[in-house]
Amino acid sequence: MKKYSCNLYAPLCGILCQNSVDVARCCALSGQNLPQIVTHILQKAFFKHALENEFLTGSRRTVRSEEEENQMKIKWHNDNKLHMQVKENNGVTYLTYPSFEQFPDIVHCFSTRLGGVSQGIFSSMNLSFTRGDEENAVKDNYRRLSAAVGFSLEDIVTSDQTHTTNVQLVGAEDRGKGVTRPRTYKDVDGMITNVPGVVLCTFYADCVPLYFVDPVHKAVGLAHSGWRGTVGKIGKVTIEKMAEQFGSDPEEIFTAIGPSICQDCYEVSEDVILEFQKAFEEKYWEKLFYKKKNGKYQLNLWEANHIIFLEAGIKEDHISVPGICTCCNPEFLFSHRASHGRRGNLAAFLGILREK
Repeated sequence: MKKYSCNLYAPLCGILCQNSVDVARCCALSGQNLPQIVTHILQKAFFKHALENEFLTGSRRTVRSEEEENQMKIKWHNDNKLHMQVKENNGVTYLTYPSFEQFPDIVHCFSTRLGGVSQGIFSSMNLSFTRGDEENAVKDNYRRLSAAVGFSLEDIVTSDQTHTTNVQLVGAEDRGKGVTRPRTYKDVDGMITNVPGVVLCTFYADCVPLYFVDPVHKAVGLAHSGWRGTVGKIGKVTIEKMAEQFGSDPEEIFTAIGPSICQDCYEVSEDVILEFQKAFEEKYWEKLFYKKKNGKYQLNLWEANHIIFLEAGIKEDHISVPGICTCCNPEFLFSHRASHGRRGNLAAFLGILREK
């Protein structure tokens, strides 16, 4: 497929945006059977316009321009798709999904390395208490990020990731666990909740974050999917758990694949590929991996989780992609591979705002 650049269509984007000030009309336009590139332009124009004019967030935050992103030397993938947005508030830089901005009762983000107080290899927004960073610095990082994005530090509930497919139901009684007080559970790589005021948090430095939003039943989920979690299809497990606990219909769930290592950067050995061959039908293998002359393989975790979502009943237009690789952007995001293990942790956050 031919790839299109937003810069190429910038004049058209400006015209469409000027004629689409009314939010409902803009949404209606973007839903028509338009060519993919025009749909992309409409979506990008709408969300940028809405965010800058406080239609969706309720508070004013800066959306980074393409020029600013270029100055930050961010390498983006999938130019023909709508990728994540870079935002900055009070010196803290983070990423969000345009597709989630349509839900005013949902708060979400993915952290970057920028805007924290940690030093050295943890510089500067490290969110892990277990990698050797100073505890006070990590707590300060949580305070800064939560204030910038718009939720309370005391509402965060963190995972205890051990590459399982265990998904836990989280309630009001779990608020603060992992940040302001100890966790009372172990081996949890996924979490779901329908409780307002609970903000789920999972950790990353190359593995794949998976986001789930059910706007009908007002429920959310987060899952950590490394190669083991992907083979175990934790994305499907999380969807099934949401259906069981909340009555969620997969066709009504909006999902997102988060910043993680891309296929170009993810070299694996044959033993990993054998596990993927067992987990995925042969018709998918060409999309998922290829063998190199050195006997190693390049594995596509983004596509694997995309397939898992589709097979679990998620609609194609309810799947957002990150467009950004952790390993390709080691100054902007923590990457285990790029740093040879000398790094902090990024985090995904997703929650339901308290009812006013």
